[in-house]
Amino acid sequence: MGRAVEDGEKRAGGLAAAGRAVDDRLGTAGFLKRNIGKAFPDHWTFLLGEMALYSFVVLVATGVFLALFFKPSMGEVVYDGSYAPLLGIEMSQAFASTVHLSLDVRGGLLFRQIHHWAALLFIASICVHLLRVFFTGAFRRPREVNWLIGVTMFVLAIAEGFAGYSLPDDLLSGTGLRIMQGIVLSIPVAGTYLSFFVFGGEFPGEDFIPRLFTVHILLIPGLLLALVTFHLAIVWHQKHTQWPGPGGSERKVSGDPTYPVFLSKTVALLFFTVAVLAGLGTFAQINPVWFYGPYVPSQVSSYSQPDWYVGFLEGALRIMPAWSTTAAGHTIAWNVLVPAVLLPGAFFTLLALYPFFERWAVADWRVHNLLDRPRNAATRTAIGAAVVAWYGNLWAAGGDDVISTYFHISIEWLVWFFRAGFFLFPLLAFTLTRRLCLSLQRRDLRTFEEGYETRLVLGTAAGEYVPVHAPPSPDQMAALEPRHPKELETHRPRLLPLPTPRKIRARMKARANRFYVDYQNEVVGGGQGRGSGGGIPD
Repeated sequence: MGRAVEDGEKRAGGLAAAGRAVDDRLGTAGFLKRNIGKAFPDHWTFLLGEMALYSFVVLVATGVFLALFFKPSMGEVVYDGSYAPLLGIEMSQAFASTVHLSLDVRGGLLFRQIHHWAALLFIASICVHLLRVFFTGAFRRPREVNWLIGVTMFVLAIAEGFAGYSLPDDLLSGTGLRIMQGIVLSIPVAGTYLSFFVFGGEFPGEDFIPRLFTVHILLIPGLLLALVTFHLAIVWHQKHTQWPGPGGSERKVSGDPTYPVFLSKTVALLFFTVAVLAGLGTFAQINPVWFYGPYVPSQVSSYSQPDWYVGFLEGALRIMPAWSTTAAGHTIAWNVLVPAVLLPGAFFTLLALYPFFERWAVADWRVHNLLDRPRNAATRTAIGAAVVAWYGNLWAAGGDDVISTYFHISIEWLVWFFRAGFFLFPLLAFTLTRRLCLSLQRRDLRTFEEGYETRLVLGTAAGEYVPVHAPPSPDQMAALEPRHPKELETHRPRLLPLPTPRKIRARMKARANRFYVDYQNEVVGGGQGRGSGGGIPD
């Protein structure tokens, strides 16, 4: 017994000495002492970003395993593996190695499917995380840089997913690459040169898969890793946003300490994410390339559908009219250029610049650490709902052939339906969402003033029956407190007698300002306001 205690003391002393040695060289003790109690607000939506992070970790881990067996070569071979239906068929080494990895390498199919599911979850987590940041106003000052990083990561994640999806050189991914080449060719003047540069000659070429492999395992992951590091460093420095609550303010962040509460939750989420992805990789088959066969340019598989994150591009291509223009010997294919180049370029550019547009329109330069309830920023929430409806319409249009087959609807009717929906669905979603937000604001104001209904009725001496209301709790009161946009409204200048450029710009800014914050005639409260402590206007 005494010897065991002595051994334990020696080990503890050795660990302490090792800790002192590390601290002497890196200064870690001071950093941990300052930050181990850092507050992290507690809400389930804050875990969406961590889910994307842990999906990325799984992607890197499984990708290293897959890279050991994949051969990024377009060299032709005759298949002689264990899958009988493909015996004697010529194919690229890329496809042959993918089939070998899936069917002959122990654990290869499991790792391949975990990798694919992790890619889908990674992009989905980033997408939902961006939606949460948008609808709650978490992109406002001082977090505009992190918003730009998030949008850039979203674009890179889509590119990375498409690259990995295209590497096996199967019939389905080859069809997608053929579409990509057509998109590159649609770029006026430079399209042909870009296509030859990317593919190393005529499609499909011999150089594209090796180049794509380098981009997929080195370039884009390196950029993503750098952006993730910058993103986390900025979040750590600026502190986390939080929902309005008792004692909460724009200047103080309250929540659980980093250790042990937050650390326990985030480690549990890591294990849960890995477990779910492992379960999907085990029981949910995805992308069985041996069924599709190798890519042959003259063949196209029926019901070809890309992964969900590029479905909106597929839909845009399908509903665009067949417009083209020929001038000076050059043909501009508007039916490809507009939906596949200009539309996504404009979408992601506007998405990245949105925080700066809202700040310009609302003239709100204050620091915000408190989040908005989406209903309290009715116009912003309506814009987000319109974008979601617009995206959903294009995403559904990408599967119009499948919808037509299973529901026996004319494909021509579906194309015109989705064309009309391109314009009508966003307008409808904007109008309904804004009205719903304003209605919820009215209910919140009534609850703030009268309290919650208790379903009890009190009889008075005069014979009247009065409903009994209970006062809101401190947490409910903090969420219900109205937020007033009057302080953010901009004066609208008169253009007469001389409409100078400065007055025109000021008038445009005033109109944009009222578009966001001027609905006091509809409801008292609402908009982007002071946050906690606003109170009821006199």
